[in-house]
Amino acid sequence: MPTILNILVRFVAIMAKMKGAIVIDTTRCKGCVLCVEACPQKVIALAGKVNVHGYPYVEAVNQDACVGCASCGIVCPDGCITVYRKKVES
Repeated sequence: MPTILNILVRFVAIMAKMKGAIVIDTTRCKGCVLCVEACPQKVIALAGKVNVHGYPYVEAVNQDACVGCASCGIVCPDGCITVYRKKVES
């Protein structure tokens, strides 16, 4: 029976071979910044601009650092973030 530590080690190894990319629907974003706080790689930041509804919104500022963990998409209350993952070829 695998231990939790073994499972975590395998998960980290798999994630290390993954590249992430996010797409933010800025017209629906209300700038709550929950995604900014949730992102372990600091990929997302408040844009300093407002959308068509007058809300500040977030944007990807460091897309290359994204590992595809989906923390941002999970915490977004309005479902504005789509996370994509692709395997990195060695």
